[in-house]
Amino acid sequence: MTTVLQSFVAGRWVGQEAAQTLRSAVNGRPVAATHAERPDFSEALAFARRTGLPALLALDFQQRAALLKALAKYLTQHKEALYAISAHTGATRSDSWIDVEGGTGTLFAYASIGSNELPSGNLLHEGPAIPLGKQGHFAGTHILVPRGGVAVHINAFNFPIWGLLEKFAPSFLAGMPCIGKPATATSYVTEALMRLMDRSGLLPAGALQLVIGSTGDLLDRLEGADMVTFTGSADTAAKLRVHPNLIRHSVPFNAEADSLNCAVLAPDVTPDDEEFQLFVKEVAREMTVKAGQKCTAIRRAIVPRGMVDAVAQALRERLRKTTIGDPALEGVRMGALASHDQLHDVRAQVEKLLQGAELVYGERDGFNPQGEGVSEGAFFAPTLLLSRNPLSHDAVHDVEAFGPVSTLMPYDGLDEALQLAARGRGSLVGTLVTKDPATAARFIPVAAALHGRLLVLDAEAAKESTGHGSPLPPLKHGGPGRAGGGEELGGLRAVKHGLQRAAVQGSPTMLMAVTGEYVRGAKVHESEVHPFRRHFEDLRIGDSLLTHRRTVTDADIVAFGGISGDFFYMHFDDIAAKETAFGQRIAHGYFVLSAAAGLFVSPAPGPVLANYGLDTLRFVKPVAIGDTIQARLTAKRKIDRNKVDAKGQGQGVVAWDVQVTNQHGEMVASYDILTLVAKRPVST
Repeated sequence: MTTVLQSFVAGRWVGQEAAQTLRSAVNGRPVAATHAERPDFSEALAFARRTGLPALLALDFQQRAALLKALAKYLTQHKEALYAISAHTGATRSDSWIDVEGGTGTLFAYASIGSNELPSGNLLHEGPAIPLGKQGHFAGTHILVPRGGVAVHINAFNFPIWGLLEKFAPSFLAGMPCIGKPATATSYVTEALMRLMDRSGLLPAGALQLVIGSTGDLLDRLEGADMVTFTGSADTAAKLRVHPNLIRHSVPFNAEADSLNCAVLAPDVTPDDEEFQLFVKEVAREMTVKAGQKCTAIRRAIVPRGMVDAVAQALRERLRKTTIGDPALEGVRMGALASHDQLHDVRAQVEKLLQGAELVYGERDGFNPQGEGVSEGAFFAPTLLLSRNPLSHDAVHDVEAFGPVSTLMPYDGLDEALQLAARGRGSLVGTLVTKDPATAARFIPVAAALHGRLLVLDAEAAKESTGHGSPLPPLKHGGPGRAGGGEELGGLRAVKHGLQRAAVQGSPTMLMAVTGEYVRGAKVHESEVHPFRRHFEDLRIGDSLLTHRRTVTDADIVAFGGISGDFFYMHFDDIAAKETAFGQRIAHGYFVLSAAAGLFVSPAPGPVLANYGLDTLRFVKPVAIGDTIQARLTAKRKIDRNKVDAKGQGQGVVAWDVQVTNQHGEMVASYDILTLVAKRPVST
């Protein structure tokens, strides 16, 4: 009996009656069926708004990051179940690794971003504050807060696990409940993922819901605080973008669409260079990994005209060595397309491409999938085409065969290569293979206007390169034009997509109260207790110390030069220094920094455990011999990492604002110090 997939809506699994049968891409046998019942999208949205949103906002950025990390660990422990069901999509173990462990890796990455880059609380200060008055009584800044809406994520069939998780992770960090809608063809994999996530018990109720099948009237019910992200075809993205309700309520819409990505072999590379083999390997890999079903796959291989035959021959040899068949068989390197519908679509698109191109390698060259029942599978031969006149062949720049298909095209001169790359009208990624830095410096700034990401590949980068087709959490994924015009990933940028930015104006004291971060000019709290003597919980933003003074002497400069080895003329040569704009010898900037630390540090053991960095350091004005300096230390920002050390001691991070002034009250140095500060000992 075929398993009926279920939607996870309003905290329960919905669906009993079978509708569309989903078949194995390997042998055509039924794997599962979608359900016929239509989810109540009004109920789903109400559950997200009334249950999911309050539950998420009861947590802060740090706590949500901790849940992402725990979820990533849980899914890693149960990954074999996901690998097993993923094989029905035609994916090899290596293909599924990108999906399964790429997904959990993205969760880990965003957990780290949350714990290291986001504050305690649910407000992110996007400073610094900007003075808006001459006397320091009026200032402005920007804050980012949760939107208070629901994120709807519509995904493609090729990455049923990673596709959901890479959208969910930053939305969850931003405090947005999510509704995920996977592509139907491989939705049985996403449903298995959702069941694991539900079983983990880690996610607050309403944080994530799953829709199997059509979205029905879901988009009709969205409001201005909501957002929609989409991954799929450019045609579908164009239709969704102009959905009347999304336009009416200005609902943010982010699209990541398939694109005709290119790889360019630079004219400086010869067949004897390592870079030549790197180019061939990259094109062949992007044709065969996931059977070419990647929105980042290389569709156009652009090579110098005199190199076409050499590249074609090298690619034929590499593709001939690719064993195709049932991913369960040892030695199989490429599986099937994800569905039989996909098989029909790729065949039709290749026929269009062949109207202006010739076949270099394909089914005629010994295509023989391995395994039992594969004749009923959705296998398609790696297909390499050659368009000899690509500037006059429109189809090769307009038609995408979303499978193991790529087209070689020759160029004459780098400007023509750039022209061909631009014919894709916007791509997710492009690769330039070169060993000449000057070529990269010329090519990349021009190509960047129409590409979301660019890889410069040479022998050095190849030692660690993750490849042309691998989006990474710290870097933007998305591209202009045909590629959708959107952005995903990119580290903290993706979290900010789920937050609302607002400008705030007021006195520094009011801005400090709103942002939870000290703003210069705000009222400070001074007491007889040194701020370094306070435990993390007892420190208040604005706790401050104005230090005693110190006069800088010639002996100080000489001693610091001897210790540091810095004998720069401005510190030691009276005659040369007099001829500069300063007109005299001045103290080392780093002496001023060290002297300031001597003024404000509390030397006895206490809650401050370690100083681990400086931010925003500026030496504003020179300090001369005879100048007197003073420092003000103020607690600027606190982040509770919710961690304990090996001894069970809790701790948090405190950023301190430091202002060093001279005898005239003029700023000479300005910076933030980052420290680990212990919490109060837990009573036993």
